[in-house]
Amino acid sequence: MRRRREEPGRLQGAPPPRWARYAPPVALVVLVLAQRATPGTVELGFFLAGLPPVAAFAYGAGGTAVFAAVVLVLLGIRQLGVGHAEGADLYTVAAIGLLSVVIAWVRKRRDTQLVSVRTVAEAAQLAVLPPVPGQVGGLGCAGLYRAAQRGTLVGGDLYDVREGPYGVRAVVGDVQGHGLAAVGTVAGLLGAFREGVLDDTELTAVAARLDRRLLADSAGTEHAELFATAVLLEFPPGLEVVRMVSCGHPPALLLRGFEVSSPPVDPGPPLGLGLAGADPPRVSAVPLRPGDRLLVYTDGVTESRDATGAFYPLATRVPVLASDPTGLARAIWRDLVSYTGGGPGDDVALLVLTVAKPA
Repeated sequence: MRRRREEPGRLQGAPPPRWARYAPPVALVVLVLAQRATPGTVELGFFLAGLPPVAAFAYGAGGTAVFAAVVLVLLGIRQLGVGHAEGADLYTVAAIGLLSVVIAWVRKRRDTQLVSVRTVAEAAQLAVLPPVPGQVGGLGCAGLYRAAQRGTLVGGDLYDVREGPYGVRAVVGDVQGHGLAAVGTVAGLLGAFREGVLDDTELTAVAARLDRRLLADSAGTEHAELFATAVLLEFPPGLEVVRMVSCGHPPALLLRGFEVSSPPVDPGPPLGLGLAGADPPRVSAVPLRPGDRLLVYTDGVTESRDATGAFYPLATRVPVLASDPTGLARAIWRDLVSYTGGGPGDDVALLVLTVAKPA
């Protein structure tokens, strides 16, 4: 979850690149050999004074101190034939080395703090939107989420699949805005959905619960205009059918073999406008067969454009990507990155639900 975009789960601090660790010792050897190969009138040794500051960006305080000490020895002992630093020059090189050690210590300390903060942030974001399990009830599940804001795992899109007393229920939604500013709304909607899976007998009641959640979150805030689109799905136990409720969301796609269709679903109003109570969205029932796949997505997919401004043709591309061994969701993402030349600028959520074939 590319551009090549940053993958989800990669918020941890990374060690310096290998070349950054090799550069100081390689430069040290090259400068020493170059000084020995040049006439005595050419002074190259003082370039060594620049190595401790470079080492400070790749090594800790101890490693940087070693480089500083080696440079000081090479420049201070004339018999080595590398440098001829004396007096104030030698003190200047020593001061540079000491300052480099301090910089390395501060950098290492800040890196440790940053890794700790990012680890906590990653745990919090994964708690809001945990990975979808591979199977829920008798339903195969595959999800893919890419937040538009770099370095984050969660943005303004959401999905979840849960099994409850009324069957397996799933939600895919897109709240107003994206990035970290929308995470609180996403968390509230997911919490309301998970409660509805256990408590609400009807899918329309779950939609009404989500609508009330958004209304409550925006209450008391002037011009909050908090809304979200969503599609809710229910797979009743023992029935080869999916019930769907659309709240202003892009239509799902049904993949049967290599044929793609858009199941007829009555469109309802978006969540958060207070319309669910007066004019609740209608439930649409779509017959299913074993092996059918439902692809539910957010508009970050279909509103992505190529260099000419053309929208991504999801329905046309799905049959081509359906047999990809890595899975449909990942295949669509790779195709989307290639189509847009680096990745879409909006949050993207993809959920593929597969009806299990009989054993």
